[in-house]
Amino acid sequence: MAKEREIFINGQVDEKGNVVVPGCVRNGIDEKSADKIFDEMAEFAKYAFNKSHAACYAVIAYRTAYLKAYYPAEFMAATLNSFLGNLDKIPQYIDECKSLGIEILKPEINKSDTKFTPEYDENMLEDEKDNTKQNAKIRFGLRSIKNVGIGPVNAIVKERKENGNYKSFIDFCERISGESVNKKCIESLIKAGAFDEFEQTRSTLLASFENIIDAIQNEKKKGLNGQVSMFDLGTNKEQEEMNKTKYTFEEHEEMSNKELLSIEKEMLGIYISGHPLAKLKEQIEKQATINTIQLRQIDEQMASQSLEEEIISNEKPKFTDGQKVKYAGIITSIKKKYTKTNKIMAFVTIEDLYGSAEIIVFENAYINAGSNLVEENIVIVEGRLSIREDDTTTIIANEIKSFGEQKQKIFTLNITNADEEQKNKLRGALHYFQGDKNNINVQIKIENETKPCGQIYLTDKIEEVFKNILGNENVISVEEN
Repeated sequence: MAKEREIFINGQVDEKGNVVVPGCVRNGIDEKSADKIFDEMAEFAKYAFNKSHAACYAVIAYRTAYLKAYYPAEFMAATLNSFLGNLDKIPQYIDECKSLGIEILKPEINKSDTKFTPEYDENMLEDEKDNTKQNAKIRFGLRSIKNVGIGPVNAIVKERKENGNYKSFIDFCERISGESVNKKCIESLIKAGAFDEFEQTRSTLLASFENIIDAIQNEKKKGLNGQVSMFDLGTNKEQEEMNKTKYTFEEHEEMSNKELLSIEKEMLGIYISGHPLAKLKEQIEKQATINTIQLRQIDEQMASQSLEEEIISNEKPKFTDGQKVKYAGIITSIKKKYTKTNKIMAFVTIEDLYGSAEIIVFENAYINAGSNLVEENIVIVEGRLSIREDDTTTIIANEIKSFGEQKQKIFTLNITNADEEQKNKLRGALHYFQGDKNNINVQIKIENETKPCGQIYLTDKIEEVFKNILGNENVISVEEN
């Protein structure tokens, strides 16, 4: 500061004697007055920047508080739209919506717009909508669905607005055929539940949509070539009846609730119609000592906290580096790797009701976790916080256990009487159904001896494959005691 003071009062010259900064004295201000002016500037600089920002933030805080209080649905919809590209933030704000009594509605092909939009009771009068606290809801936007780009969404919404709601899944496919809506986009819409308002189950649509789209495209090609099909003949009523049989659905029972939630999470980035942890919320709050929101708050505090604030503040932080914590949630991904010393470790992503956190699992904890370290298992992690100023806060695991009274499922395959052909088919099936979404432990039984055999992704259909290989009596899926 002494150098700056000298330049301010007496100015500055370069090596050749040229005046670079005139200074106060050269401008006719006496040294004593200039010195006093500099002192006042220095004092003002201590708070002027913070004060100006505080005033701006106060205005913004007042306006946003007003909007949140009187237009909660509109305010939260706008907030969610501002985080469309950040799926880690969205669960936090959806939880805030729930605390405000705002229901989040899943995407629907005839109701969803491009982004999150506020939605009211259809019977509500226009003047009643001014009081947005009554029955305000937020509808999930189509643009928020994975693999559904802005081009297809615009085409879908435009067609609906110009020509009315889609009457059925086939009506949708016929009307958007030739647009930028491809099969991958339609598959994602099905998985996200956008067609649940129609008669077919998601399983049925997933099994049938490709053949239906191909049939529609073939019909259009015939029309372009001037060909006439049997469906183009007869009266309007007869054509309507024949159209019902033109496209066939491969009927399937609906998937289990667990599978529906899993594909919903895959497409939307969050569980919206339910959550695997919802029934365990109270138990988790009693046993866990930290959640994802608190982990984010640590990062935000680290990013904003200055050295001066650390010195001035006498408040003891709630969480510190190395502190022991318990974190509970559902495993969503496991990335295994080997260290330079050839020891196994893993980076495990675990999601609670508010978002996800990264857990670092070194060799001892990895080995001790055993069969608990499987995707879609609900676990509780005992470990210590790793808080770094320039990095995201993580948890280094000491122990990973199955949460509460959650029972592990086990899939037993009895090969006591299996021949070589059956064993070869079994090896192929076990290898084929291993994947990123392992959710059940497998064991092989020979006579009275059982041996663990890894994990596989298991559904009713996959279980049928194993029953066809070994016979129904040799395939057992039960919960461990």
